[in-house]
Amino acid sequence: MDMTVRVPGSCGELVQGWMDGEPFLVTCPIEMYTTVRVSDRIEGLHGLGRKSLRALELTLEFFGKESFPWGMELTSELPHGKGMASSSADIAAVAAATGLAFGRALTPQEILAIAVRIEPTDGVFFPSVVRMNQVTGTILEAYPAMPRFAIAVFDTGGTVDTVALHRSRSSLADGRRRAIAERPWCDVFPLLQQDAVAVARAATQSAAWQDDVLPKPQFLPFVDAAKRAGALGVCAAHSGTVLGALFPPELPEPAVERAVACIRADVPALAFLCRTRLRPGGIDVS
Repeated sequence: MDMTVRVPGSCGELVQGWMDGEPFLVTCPIEMYTTVRVSDRIEGLHGLGRKSLRALELTLEFFGKESFPWGMELTSELPHGKGMASSSADIAAVAAATGLAFGRALTPQEILAIAVRIEPTDGVFFPSVVRMNQVTGTILEAYPAMPRFAIAVFDTGGTVDTVALHRSRSSLADGRRRAIAERPWCDVFPLLQQDAVAVARAATQSAAWQDDVLPKPQFLPFVDAAKRAGALGVCAAHSGTVLGALFPPELPEPAVERAVACIRADVPALAFLCRTRLRPGGIDVS
């Protein structure tokens, strides 16, 4: 037994908000990953945090097993507390790897059912970009033809406790939540079925609305700098600290690199994290 499972993280969300009394998000999976290796050449569990250990426990429960007879090692490229779906990727990778070790690939919906028992979850492990209720695990819509933006990821600093933030947003007395719910989301959703320009417009609008709720330092200067550098728009971690500049999928890498340099010069207070690309969600197995 020697198997590796890889699940992508995210650059925040393309869109996130409340509508009809329910929260939703639109996933933004990127080419950065949590990787879980299962092997009989590994002894014990390595790199698993509290949430991923809980994922292992719940998956064993799902299969009616009392213990995991192989070794498991988790590594991740995703920083925690930044809104890059690090916990969701960890949970999904552990659940998927555990299922495969016992001889059955869990469906994304089965993984989601496990994940939402642990915390509100980003569905980066579904095989396309999806709109979902991150609390109940309900998938609302899929976007299989999403453009593969080149993304420059920047960090505004600090960390966010996503569970605590979601708890505060769930309070019926929270006027900020009501303000988000009153936004015209039905005008935004159709943009996600269109071309890269329309999708970037939807993401930028959502990021701007969210900045009224969880303000990010240098948000407006970043938006201006990104557009001057050739970005079609921006995305944001609605429950985190990162911002992403969305560049045309066909833009050559040297041009993206030059654009990043321009943004860094224009908004030096932001920390540049990486260049990456929007990808379909999903689980890679090798």
